[in-house]
Amino acid sequence: MSTNAVKKQTELTEDQQKELDLAFEKARKAMEIIESYSQEKLDRLCQAVAWAVSNKKTFSELVDMGIEESKLGDRVSRMGKRMKIRGILRDALRQKSVGAIEEIPEKGIVKYAKPVGIIGSIVPTTNPDLTPAGTAIYAIKARDAVIFSPHPRSKKTTFETVRLMREALEREGAPADLLQCLTLVNIPMTKALMSRSDLVLATGGKDMVKSAYSSGTPAYGVGAGNSTMIIDDTADVKEAALNTMLSKTSDFGSGCSADGNLIISDKVYEAVLEELVKVGGYLANDDEKASLRSVMWDAEGHRLPNTVAVAPQLLAKEAGFSIPEDRKFIIVKGDKIGKEYPYSGEKLTTLLAVYKYEGEFEHALDMMRAIYEVGGKGHSCGIYSFNDDHIHRLGLAAPVSRIMVRQPQSKANAGSFTNGMPMTSSLGCGTWGGNIISENVNLKHYMNYTWVSKPIPEDKPTDAELFGEFFDPELEK
Repeated sequence: MSTNAVKKQTELTEDQQKELDLAFEKARKAMEIIESYSQEKLDRLCQAVAWAVSNKKTFSELVDMGIEESKLGDRVSRMGKRMKIRGILRDALRQKSVGAIEEIPEKGIVKYAKPVGIIGSIVPTTNPDLTPAGTAIYAIKARDAVIFSPHPRSKKTTFETVRLMREALEREGAPADLLQCLTLVNIPMTKALMSRSDLVLATGGKDMVKSAYSSGTPAYGVGAGNSTMIIDDTADVKEAALNTMLSKTSDFGSGCSADGNLIISDKVYEAVLEELVKVGGYLANDDEKASLRSVMWDAEGHRLPNTVAVAPQLLAKEAGFSIPEDRKFIIVKGDKIGKEYPYSGEKLTTLLAVYKYEGEFEHALDMMRAIYEVGGKGHSCGIYSFNDDHIHRLGLAAPVSRIMVRQPQSKANAGSFTNGMPMTSSLGCGTWGGNIISENVNLKHYMNYTWVSKPIPEDKPTDAELFGEFFDPELEK
């Protein structure tokens, strides 16, 4: 291929350039209009936008559209994601985003919130409706504008989601151009969006996140997942099995938060396997396990796309065997852990690997560390235990940003109504995962802050207090 041909593929077409220029022009004008909006008016806009896409009838239509368009995911469990939109709205409504939002009298500090500007939002194909909705709520609350770059595989769904939210803004007399969705999307267009935005929110694969961080624009990205749950000998095995099923089967395991591995104490290992089968698991034999490996990874260990986020029956069919229609996920017994053993890595489908640890809890921690050396550092892990010392030791040892205790990982780590995690659809994974933050992306990340400092009584310890036994007054003479 000639150099000119390669160059043409990396440049925007004339139509793409016009669409991008116009989107930024409209976004700036829209932001100017809402700059003076009150907190009450912004809150009302958040409510209007959230309801427009999260009511049951509309979200059901968006889910059907997204699955039909992308051929990924499970309709029943994806419907539950509309509750995440409610959770994001809850968190947004409970916080301030206009004027002075925090005062610290003893330090003489007052913090004022300001918009970050125009956000370039990269939308994943697995959440073509949830990600735009959640991003829009936080952005409007912060007086930002958003230009969405949909995944080509589900762009119609994202465009429709944004269209509905724009209509909601118009009905409230607010500028619809606070939210825009690009239509002429490809990699060059997305890169151009990222380079011109004030902030990038990149939810997608590692290549997209890397591109976001290389764009020259401040960016929040997410890391790869490989959620691993430890089940110790104090666990309620019925609870652990049920929660594992709920997490593993959510949207056919398409999320990076879906349980990938269980590390189970030998004292409850057989009981857990029995319960996993009771809640819908299918335990693959050695031959089936080998066949599954051949259709999930290539010879170099790269994940093959045709078995991502599929029903277990389709996964089994790809591997050349069949399982009963009532089975919800497939279980394989893990043998060894390492990059040459792909079952210890991220699966992104309805397949779960189980490992047995023997003896002391430290053995479970050693296996956990080994799994995260394979992949998923920075993302999430969890534990089923009533032993506070075990929970504490996992908290000290795990190279992840969030640990769920006795909760279904994929339904809890991005926030739920039964834990205190900030609600989000974007999970920062810290420097472990190549990200700048190790927390759930939420409202505070959509705002800039002005710190106003007033003088306070002097807060200056003596040298003796500061240096303790190292202080030598003779050296200060």
